[in-house]
Amino acid sequence: MTIFLLIFFSLTEIILLIAIIFFFLRLKKSESLLNQLQSKQEEFINKLHFNAQLENEIVSTFEQRQLELAQLDLLLDNKTKKLKRILAQAEEFSRSPQFLRQIIITGHKEGKPVSRLAKATGLSTEEVELILDQYN
Repeated sequence: MTIFLLIFFSLTEIILLIAIIFFFLRLKKSESLLNQLQSKQEEFINKLHFNAQLENEIVSTFEQRQLELAQLDLLLDNKTKKLKRILAQAEEFSRSPQFLRQIIITGHKEGKPVSRLAKATGLSTEEVELILDQYN
């Protein structure tokens, strides 16, 4: 009977030893999996930090561009006003009687017909003929 007990306890010890080896292998596998998860978590945190920095740079660059655009808009408005004033002066000058008279006389010297001169100056043919009569 002692032999049976001895065999029974030996088999039990062998089974327990196999169970311990099995649990040890599972523990090693779990430990490697845990280490892998920790490294991936650190990598993810680093990526989040990088993305946050990138976002801050983009926002600051965007604000800078907005300020530059506002300044350019002001400059463009000023240039537009200046050009409108110059155009108004040019139009006023081009509609002055002296300038129209000069255009008509120069055109007549070049041999352009009265109807064409009237069309170019926006005057009637009678007005153009009157100016040419005064010149001659």
